[in-house]
Amino acid sequence: MTFYAFMGAVEAGLIFGLVAIGVYLSFRVLDFPDLTVDGSFPLGAAVAAVLITSGVNPFLATAIAVAAGFVAGYITATLHIRLNILNLLASILVMLALFSINLRIMGRPNLPLLSSETVFSPLKALSAPSYMTIPVALAVVVAAGKLVLDWFLATEIGLALRAAGANARMASAQGIDRNRMLPLGLGISNSYTALAGALFAQSQGFADVGMGIGIIIVGLAAVIVGETIISPRTVLLATLSAIVGSLIYRIVLAFALNLDQIGLRAQDLNLVTALLIVLALSLARARGSSFPKLRAARAASKKEQQGNA
Repeated sequence: MTFYAFMGAVEAGLIFGLVAIGVYLSFRVLDFPDLTVDGSFPLGAAVAAVLITSGVNPFLATAIAVAAGFVAGYITATLHIRLNILNLLASILVMLALFSINLRIMGRPNLPLLSSETVFSPLKALSAPSYMTIPVALAVVVAAGKLVLDWFLATEIGLALRAAGANARMASAQGIDRNRMLPLGLGISNSYTALAGALFAQSQGFADVGMGIGIIIVGLAAVIVGETIISPRTVLLATLSAIVGSLIYRIVLAFALNLDQIGLRAQDLNLVTALLIVLALSLARARGSSFPKLRAARAASKKEQQGNA
């Protein structure tokens, strides 16, 4: 794999790191299987692309795309709470609706941005090539996004949100209204995904209505791979593991598809993803099963030492 391909994988890994953070929030913190991200990712790309091509400042366009993602997640939670629709089904319905909405927003399936100013345009003034400067800028954005979420989950509202996701009955007994926490949490989750979509469209130079297909699998793969490498004992480690998992996932994927000896091609992307997730789950299970044995051995050794003393 060439250095250019490696930096491309890092760039994609950083962008999808934002998706992984959003998936971590919905699946791990809120315990909500949210498939809305398959629609909110292209929603962010579509909103940002249309506004940018209409002459809107790209930073403002990106902020509006983030707000659109929040609304998408909020609607999913509202369908689940107000209409008592199964959580998975509610997210699927919003995801399906967003496909048509994204087509309406763009007016066509694909919208190019090659001749438009983007949030990455100021980097052209630097002497370094774009394949170096864009990943650095994305690293700053992802780090800021992680720190903001870490801070939020440590606030009173964030702690209430975590409690509502961990144990709804206990949270209700403590006066926490899950019906208020869930829309907020899903809104934030999908706003991260929409931000990723907006940045992806601007870095790649186009927005496409089908670019969100399988995004939920990418996010889950990043979370699972990251948790296999970094044990998420705290929120800070959990969000870090999601980002690291996204980077490793994209680098391994790029390495596998660029290794001629293996014979993999672009159409094998989903196969490699599935194998990587299976491997990560197997390693996580093996590590989890070894921990009780290790603790038992340490306890026995400590008890023996106390008996000898």
